[in-house]
Amino acid sequence: MKPAWLVLRDGRTFRGRALGAVGEASGEVIFNTAMQGYQEILTDPSYRGQIVAMTYPMIGNYGVNEEDVESRRPWVNGFIVKEASSIASNFRSGSSLDAYLARHGIVGIQDIDTRALTRHLRDHGAQDGIVSSVEIDPARLLERARALPGLVGRDLVAEVTADAPYTWSEGGWELSRGYVPAPPGRFKVVAYDCGIKFNILRQLRTIGCEVAVVPAATTTDEVLAAKPDGVFISNGPGDPEGVPYLIASVRGLLGRVPIFGICLGHQILGLAAGGRTYKLPFGHHGANHPVKDLATGKVEITAQNHGFAVDPASVSAHGWEPTHLNLNDGTCEGLRHRDQAVFSVQYHPEASPGPHDANYLFHRFADLMSQKGG
Repeated sequence: MKPAWLVLRDGRTFRGRALGAVGEASGEVIFNTAMQGYQEILTDPSYRGQIVAMTYPMIGNYGVNEEDVESRRPWVNGFIVKEASSIASNFRSGSSLDAYLARHGIVGIQDIDTRALTRHLRDHGAQDGIVSSVEIDPARLLERARALPGLVGRDLVAEVTADAPYTWSEGGWELSRGYVPAPPGRFKVVAYDCGIKFNILRQLRTIGCEVAVVPAATTTDEVLAAKPDGVFISNGPGDPEGVPYLIASVRGLLGRVPIFGICLGHQILGLAAGGRTYKLPFGHHGANHPVKDLATGKVEITAQNHGFAVDPASVSAHGWEPTHLNLNDGTCEGLRHRDQAVFSVQYHPEASPGPHDANYLFHRFADLMSQKGG
């Protein structure tokens, strides 16, 4: 029953109880509207630098297991919930949420009014904050919160990317078998790891790609030396302008090999094309965001996690056009080049645990590589 505090940069404070590890965590406080999938959220490297508040009131009711992680470790800086379930009622559960957070050193807070927090962030924007279960004076926490550096301009990709290249062989998951072998490879894909999620790699293997994952600092020449049929640019954390080396590498690949980008990869492509990105007030984080495909008119329910967006007008003079539109705020959710074999989306078609409305985009990438090869 140890007390804990959440203090935002603008002075808003919340008192609750400690969750997970006892200690202190700082970062940009954002909210996520998903009702489930907390394990995938915790292990998504795109959340590096952020403290995630879940809007759904009870989190942890089905526990945590070893199969549903999306990377090698949890990456969130801190975790905020209204109520952390002490009962993990699922046959696949290996531990409780509280135990999992404690084991990985993730500091959290529970028993605060997450509705009030969400409304505050919606009205005033995402902002730096501190969660602490060791400091009892919120005034001292506020002083430290106001000295935090923020996300703009920081290179968080360097903190989550792979140390060295590696290959991926695991396919999709089946209830009776777990993760199954992938089909034979038809395409050779180099995937930039900016904080790549495991399920992206599984989806690429499922459509017949042999996947070589490379660190974000890999150069254009190193990628082309592998003679890939396609290049994938992954999701990742923070400000896309904070990784100029990746922007330069991708710029050198445009027009030379088919490219598919997701989330941060979408933003990197926009910057590589000469466009601009900008920070959203409170970002898009959740599993229920409606996106319209401008070519078909169909609406997809998508999973999203990003705090920046591409201005489509900034790339239109360079042969690019928007392909998808966010129906909540009208922001650009996808781009393609009219003449080159390259496209991207701002959301997550690999969405694990779901929804899966946009899974077709991986097959579009395969079609693009097939056409280029022909």
